[in-house]
Amino acid sequence: MAIKMKKKAGSTDMTAMCDVAFLLLSFFVMTATAKIPEALPVDTPASVTQTKLPDTDLATITVGKGKVFFDLKGREVRIKALELMGQKYGVTFTEEETKTFSLMEGIGVPITNLKQLIGMKTSERNKEGLQPGIPKDSLDNQLKEWIYNSRIANIDVNDKELQIAIKGDAKEEYPAIKQVMDILQDQKINNFSLVTGLRATEK
Repeated sequence: MAIKMKKKAGSTDMTAMCDVAFLLLSFFVMTATAKIPEALPVDTPASVTQTKLPDTDLATITVGKGKVFFDLKGREVRIKALELMGQKYGVTFTEEETKTFSLMEGIGVPITNLKQLIGMKTSERNKEGLQPGIPKDSLDNQLKEWIYNSRIANIDVNDKELQIAIKGDAKEEYPAIKQVMDILQDQKINNFSLVTGLRATEK
């Protein structure tokens, strides 16, 4: 006489899998960096070219809404450029202000208002309309000085020529972009990148 054994429903211990899932989740949360909103958001023109901008030795000039913002890669380069700009315009920055500036994103204020901007919280600093843009007219061309002194700073720190990228809004009028290009060409900078957004190619 055969004895039938009752089949027990199989069970899987999910403890190990849950542990792994939470470890991965914790890792990604702790290593992720929050995207800081841009002080001057621009809608770049479309392009099919895929050339990545360098992570170092780069200055980005953002043009939009009649304003110009300036950004510089590298903490040490930023510190040196700020020191040179302070000497040029007679503005003294404390060690704490210099450290904060080295961690900031692009700026769009006259040098005389920079200390006030540095003293703000990041959330306040990037409010739309707060920064009027860097002066670039013939009577007070601070953009020219930022470019010039940043080039000196990059050579001094990295022993390399600074590369320039122009990030212009697609709706910006051409004269505003041309004015920036003229400032670059006055300093014999004839090679620069134009930042665009990637457009899907037609099949």
